Amino acid sequence: MKLLNYTTSYLSISFLIVISIWATIFYYAMLDEIYDSIDDGLDNQKGLVIQKAARDSTLLNKNGFEESDYSIIRIPAEKATTFNDVYIDTSMYMQNEKSFEPVRMLKTVFIQDGRYYQLQIVTSMVEEDDLIEELLYALLWLYLGMIITILVLNNFLLKRIWRPFYRLLTTLKNFRLEDPLPIKYESTKVDEFKLLNETIQKLLQSNVDTYTSQMHFIENASHELQTPLAISINKLERLAEYNNFSKEELALLASALNNLERLTRLNRALLLLSKIENRQFSIELEINMNTLIRKIVEDFSDQLSYNSLAINVDEQESCIIKMNEDLAVVMVTNLIKNAIVHNHPNGFINITITKKSLVIVNSGIEKALNVKQLFNRFYKQQPSDTSTGLGLAIVKAITDLYQFKLSYSYNNRHIIHLIFS
Repeated sequence: MKLLNYTTSYLSISFLIVISIWATIFYYAMLDEIYDSIDDGLDNQKGLVIQKAARDSTLLNKNGFEESDYSIIRIPAEKATTFNDVYIDTSMYMQNEKSFEPVRMLKTVFIQDGRYYQLQIVTSMVEEDDLIEELLYALLWLYLGMIITILVLNNFLLKRIWRPFYRLLTTLKNFRLEDPLPIKYESTKVDEFKLLNETIQKLLQSNVDTYTSQMHFIENASHELQTPLAISINKLERLAEYNNFSKEELALLASALNNLERLTRLNRALLLLSKIENRQFSIELEINMNTLIRKIVEDFSDQLSYNSLAINVDEQESCIIKMNEDLAVVMVTNLIKNAIVHNHPNGFINITITKKSLVIVNSGIEKALNVKQLFNRFYKQQPSDTSTGLGLAIVKAITDLYQFKLSYSYNNRHIIHLIFS
């Protein structure tokens, strides 16, 4: 959710809560004011009726409302002396409405010619249901108006204010450490945005310097290691050509050569892994995975024959993936090599290719591998002097780089599933 929409949603909820609370308070305050106004009118009408009854005694016999809004009933003195004015809500049948309607009634007592009379005066009042309904509609339109106003402000005013921020986000999204183009910041009068631009500039420059220094260090270190390793291997191979060594001495010499060659492979694998993670393979092409897999399988034909492994490639669809060609070769080679190395004689390897996936199934040890550690660096299910433990780690780094989905499962056979996004 975008920042403006996120803010709008919170404002909408806040306004709804505030308006609901305010509407409740306003309703009771308005109702109280209406009752005060009506009661004042009833008091005034009370005085007028009493004055009129003093002038016209025939009104004292009017004991029903009928055509008027008051009635007078004679009551005993003992009842009158303890009576207090009462305001009540009740209902009366209205001839014009053909139904009972709410009214406000005042019950009071007055004395005339030594006799006590109870006076009841009624007046129409607003129906609470109608009042609540009208208030609800009014508040609903007010709420909708406020929301529309917020949306308009967000899309025109606030979006313009936040424009430098969003442009900075777009620039950062396209920024690459391996190709650090200068960032152009939009001029702004907002101090916070100015501070953000300055901070981002310093942070990016620091990262670029660190990345460049690290890349040069890795390349130099790898080169410096590779040269003495190659010289040492060459000299040991020349030394092995002499025939004046015993079997024990030749075994020690062969062990030293194997360790140096393993160290050479390890150095190359770590350098490759570092280059992948530093995104140094920027050139991308459309790779036909069907053709690539067929070629790599053919390259492994001798090793497959030596290990008595049966391999089957099921090309269900043509698979075209856009990625770096060298990394595609490394990824597929490591996957197939892993299926060969971790297999047993007379085993099998099945490769299935679809438009968006690659599945490699192979026989091997009859138990599942550790899924949590399988793609970690230097993980080995079984100790091996020939394996560096970086093959699947390199594959995982490549799939992460291109956001492919790599997974492993076991169902009486080992399954590597690669989905191309």
